[in-house]
Amino acid sequence: MLELVQQAEGVWAYIALFLLAAAPWLDVFVVVPLGIVAGLSPVTVSIVGFAGNFLMIVLIGLFFKQFSLWRESRRVKSGGLSGPSKKELRAKSILEKYGLPGLALLAPVLLGTDIAAVLAFSLGLSRTRVIQWMGISLVVWTIAMAIGSVYGFGYMAWI
Repeated sequence: MLELVQQAEGVWAYIALFLLAAAPWLDVFVVVPLGIVAGLSPVTVSIVGFAGNFLMIVLIGLFFKQFSLWRESRRVKSGGLSGPSKKELRAKSILEKYGLPGLALLAPVLLGTDIAAVLAFSLGLSRTRVIQWMGISLVVWTIAMAIGSVYGFGYMAWI
């Protein structure tokens, strides 16, 4: 992934970063440090990483009904209904214990924001509240990862 971002030049590097951030399995937790290590502007990397990740949350919120029907048909085709995954069980436990704010703030570290959003929507939580809390969480984690990456990598280069 780092090579992909480093090989791209100018605006293409940021487009590659945006697409990586929008990918369901990557969060700002990975994308922001990756962009900063690649030598891109930390502020722009943060904005692009947030935008890509947040876009995925909004799209999941808008198309959740279609997504859940597709997911259900996929489970049926694979030989029946399997139980919830470990990540789904973990997310449900966090949601029961800490509520939506806790799930949203812990999601990038433990589960991924997309999985946490899908679980929250599947439990019938408000689309608006889920998107708002996931957005707040992404802002917090984006800032934390940018600051940690800039100062952490800067310190390592200084030694």
